[in-house]
Amino acid sequence: MGKPLLLFTLSFLSFFPGFSFLSQAQDQMASPQIVNYNNEQYKAGIQNWDLAQDKNGILYFGNNEGLLSFNGAFWNLVRLPNFTSVRSIEIDSKNRIFVGGQDEAGYFFPDDHGVLKYHSIVSLIPEKYRKFADIWNVSILNDEVIFRTTTAIIHYKDGAVKVYKPEVSWEFAGQANGQLFAHSKGKGLMVYEDNVWKPYCSDPVLNNSAVTAIMKYGKDTLLVSTLKNGLFLMKDKKLIAKKTSLDGIFYNDRIYYAKEMEGDKYLIGTTSGGVMILSKSGKLVQRYTYKQGLQNNNVRGCIIDNNKNLWLALDDGIDYIAINSAVKNIFPDKNKQITSYAVAGFNNHLYIGTSNGLYVAPIESGLKDLSLSKGVFREVSNTKGQVWSLSELNGHLLMGHEDGFSVIERDIARQIYSVPGTWLFQPVSNVFPSADIIAGSYLGLQKISYQNGNFINGNKVEGITESLRFIAFDNDNQVWASHPYHGVYKIELSPDYKRITKSVLYTDKQGLPSWMYNYVFKVKNRVVIATEQGVYEYDAAGNKFKPFPLLNTALKGMPIQYLKEDSKGNVWFVSNKKVGVLDFTRPRGNLPFSVHYFPQLDGKVVGGFESIYVMNAENVFIGANKGAYHLNYTKYLENISRPKLVMGTIRLIGKTDSVIFGGYYMKKNDLSTSQDPASALRLSNTFNSLHFEYSSTLFEHQKNIEFSYQLTGFDKSWSPWAQKTEKDYTNLPAGKYTFTVKARNSVGNESEPVSYSFEVLPAWYQSVWAYILYLLLVGLIIYLFFKWQKKKHILAQAKLSYLHQLEMDRSEKEIVRLEYEKLEADVDYKNRELSTMTMHLVQRGKVLAKIKDVISTVIKNHDINDSSPSFRHLIRLIRDVEKSDQDWDNFSMHFNSVNADFFNRLKDLYPDLTPNELKLSAYLKMNLSTKEIAQLMNITIKAVEVGRYRLRKKLRLMPETNLYDFLITISRSDVAG
Repeated sequence: MGKPLLLFTLSFLSFFPGFSFLSQAQDQMASPQIVNYNNEQYKAGIQNWDLAQDKNGILYFGNNEGLLSFNGAFWNLVRLPNFTSVRSIEIDSKNRIFVGGQDEAGYFFPDDHGVLKYHSIVSLIPEKYRKFADIWNVSILNDEVIFRTTTAIIHYKDGAVKVYKPEVSWEFAGQANGQLFAHSKGKGLMVYEDNVWKPYCSDPVLNNSAVTAIMKYGKDTLLVSTLKNGLFLMKDKKLIAKKTSLDGIFYNDRIYYAKEMEGDKYLIGTTSGGVMILSKSGKLVQRYTYKQGLQNNNVRGCIIDNNKNLWLALDDGIDYIAINSAVKNIFPDKNKQITSYAVAGFNNHLYIGTSNGLYVAPIESGLKDLSLSKGVFREVSNTKGQVWSLSELNGHLLMGHEDGFSVIERDIARQIYSVPGTWLFQPVSNVFPSADIIAGSYLGLQKISYQNGNFINGNKVEGITESLRFIAFDNDNQVWASHPYHGVYKIELSPDYKRITKSVLYTDKQGLPSWMYNYVFKVKNRVVIATEQGVYEYDAAGNKFKPFPLLNTALKGMPIQYLKEDSKGNVWFVSNKKVGVLDFTRPRGNLPFSVHYFPQLDGKVVGGFESIYVMNAENVFIGANKGAYHLNYTKYLENISRPKLVMGTIRLIGKTDSVIFGGYYMKKNDLSTSQDPASALRLSNTFNSLHFEYSSTLFEHQKNIEFSYQLTGFDKSWSPWAQKTEKDYTNLPAGKYTFTVKARNSVGNESEPVSYSFEVLPAWYQSVWAYILYLLLVGLIIYLFFKWQKKKHILAQAKLSYLHQLEMDRSEKEIVRLEYEKLEADVDYKNRELSTMTMHLVQRGKVLAKIKDVISTVIKNHDINDSSPSFRHLIRLIRDVEKSDQDWDNFSMHFNSVNADFFNRLKDLYPDLTPNELKLSAYLKMNLSTKEIAQLMNITIKAVEVGRYRLRKKLRLMPETNLYDFLITISRSDVAG
């Protein structure tokens, strides 16, 4: 009686505005990942009004500052000419992005370089209609575009514009079921037929609230959303109110945006109540608000993207909700993001053990994916504190708790014992029901007995006091246990399991990589050890551990902290907070399994206390730092499609306004899937440094996507796979290049590669003309070289000639010197001869004078008559000898040869000199004494002095001038001359 009354009360209260209890109770158990993008990230205005997605998967947002685009890695803002907001967006079949702003209407379309350019249609509008304020709706049907303002509908088709004025105002414009509709205030809904707007539905409710969307509902029925009055069905041009449990929210928070979804669902965006997904029957499928992670509840626009996930244009920011994701969050306590350590499904309920106790929620029947189940978690009684494990044994759900061991009975925990800290449970036998259970606790091992359908505390197993968090029974019924900081224990128990009969500790001395960080698990019916270097197993023959080949083909060398085998034989593992699975149902290549990772879970599992519960392939639960995670593994594999790769902006590095490719391939003014070879740019050599951007529009799997690139013509091979979405090349040499990039996801599916070709022209000094100039210069240099060589040869020859001439001159000088020396020798010889001759003449004169004196004496003494013929003849001969000029002539000849025409020079200067005066001058130059001169000239001494006197007068000498010095001067003058 109480339950029907409660349901009736909740149903009744749901019709009242503002009452949201029921909608909250109907929320799905798991929440998809929500990614918030704020204006600091996308670097544009806060408000976003509308959004759309093109064929390549690129998203476009109508933003307060212009058209904002997002390709998965990079945001780009393009402004309208008048720098106003973009209120509405729609994309036509040609990928033209039609936008409406304030007093501005037109479309964006790439230019020849793939850069979005704006094309306004305002100039096509009659001038009197160009002031139309904001365009609130853009709708496209069969390439006919309708721009809706409150004062006009602007119809654009094939480059022509028509303007339709309302009687009062236009409240809405859109298309549905292949027809264009508009809401005219005061006249109701209008339909566009035969180039005119005709009345379609004039229900009075349309006078009170504006239409916000018209959607397909049935074969002949449309679903109409209104701003203030909720939802209506329109059939046969009449409106019928569609009552839902959410009407109170619709009336209070208003429907600003609505859109049809796949699977007979509808997306409703409100002005203050977030976004909701409704079934066709009007039931709430899911609701997302600020409480669930939205940045705010004012939703201006929504779309379901190509990957069936949800994007929201908000009054403050942009949100992405991965509603089609295979990974979702579960928060047992909505008010606290508590840590989850254990998950189990039992009796159509889902239990989650946390750091704050155990929580339970009912599971809807008939659902494969339990994340879609609606329900609210509530706390299980008597479970406050840390829950370490949950296990289903003997048809009961057992809980390991920091306060001991309990059996869970619906929403109440019944404690069996209160020994501190129970980690986990292991049955001693695989036979169901197992009579005995061994639990690992803070203080060692604990025995638990099962009798008559009840669990009984069997007390502590004696013999060990280590905290054993990991235990497993091998096929010989021996217990293997580990302590992360001590090593691995092999334990033999007594038959009654009350005490330990033997215990052996294994460390790195027995083959383990280390004595620390070893964890015991049972996989493939074998006890294995997860270590810092992969997975090991015990070799009984050698009494040591060795690598486990089956798993180590994939996990060798990896630090493994957790292993879990599911019912299908797949092995789930955790390595450094990264979750993966070895899927033995999908072998790949030579391996009996394929390896899959889940990057959405990276870093989110509880380090040291990892937990994975595999209910089935559609429901895998992972304990996490904040709540728990639900993984639909089947869906995950289905969603990992081939990545969609797009080339982003390509720009020149360090150049202003340097975009050379905007991300859209063009061919003959139409979009293309690849670059037109004819459009390949030829860049100047100064523009040889480029920045490339690329990304994948598989938004949900951004962390899964890796890229590899190659610049053909520069790189010798493809780059290693990495998550980097941009690449720079600097100082490329001249040549033709093609930049190619490809993407792959976690399962190895590769995208089609995309490429961009360009050419870097040679520098001016590397051009053809430059090379011709270089040839000419080389020719000129060779010519100048040979000319220089010739000149050098000539100079060398001249130098040789000069040296030869110098040598000849030196030789001639040597000859002259020798001749001069010879002449000097001759002169000396002649001077000696002249001196000898002079002395001979002087001596001869003296002798002759003595002979005459002797003869004269003889004559006097002997009284010989001088008249005797003989004496007279002798005397005459002596006088003839004294008077003879022959001696003088010989003397003159020798004197002239020595004194170089002394007489001629003296005669030229003083022509009136007599021969005797010339003779006297010669004797004076020889510095002979007066007596010697008298004897040579056969005159008296007195006559010599008189001659000297006369000579001085003829030579016009001053009394102080020495005659000898003067004559010497005349002689030297002769020589100089």
